[in-house]
Amino acid sequence: MRLSALIFPLLMLLAPGWAGAADDPLKSAVWPDMVRRFADSAPVVFDERVRVLAPNLAEDSLNVPISVKIDGLEEVRRVVVIADFNPIVKVLEFRPSGARPALSFRMKLQQASPVRALAQTADGVWHAGGVWVSATGGGCTAPSTGRSSGSWADSLNQVQGRVWPQDGARRVRVRIMHPMDTGLAPGIPAFHLERLSLRDASGRELMALDLFEPVSENPVFSFDVPGTAADALTLVGRDNNGNRVEASLR
Repeated sequence: MRLSALIFPLLMLLAPGWAGAADDPLKSAVWPDMVRRFADSAPVVFDERVRVLAPNLAEDSLNVPISVKIDGLEEVRRVVVIADFNPIVKVLEFRPSGARPALSFRMKLQQASPVRALAQTADGVWHAGGVWVSATGGGCTAPSTGRSSGSWADSLNQVQGRVWPQDGARRVRVRIMHPMDTGLAPGIPAFHLERLSLRDASGRELMALDLFEPVSENPVFSFDVPGTAADALTLVGRDNNGNRVEASLR
């Protein structure tokens, strides 16, 4: 067991509010609000085992690559990804019930902001990690580029997927055609994927995702699941207008 795994619970007993604004390694003025909003009164600790990988400068604010990787933290039940200064703070949530607690994707960023992952373990504690990402701005208030094409609806919710061996498991990468409109561009209502579920051949859920408006247009997700490339996988889901997603992956 790592020494940090023993120190964190002791610190919480001695100082329950230790993950406050003064202790935030990213020095965000709104961090106490993030804790109140997303931790729901549960303990929060900053944990080096929760890593968020992102560019220091996002050259394309509509497509900022983000990877969340959690190593050495047991019984991760759910992971929430937030951007402190986005007009829509919550980006997505995933629950790796049968997959590794890791996810790569792209998001929209309105301005420079901490991007954080909050991982809740079975004991109810939230483990936080994150990075500052500078951005050119406007990622959440711009219309989707696909709407300039009159044929975007013809490919709505179509899935492109690939599965290949990776470190004794399977790397799964899927792309779903969807405009992912935030509702913040004039005259365009919010229209986005809101739920995805990756299941094995028996129907067991391996990874569940709740998606929100800041996820990039035509989103791409990569994650690792157990099994071999020969095992069938199914992706199902829906958007906020009730349109269905369903695809078989091999």
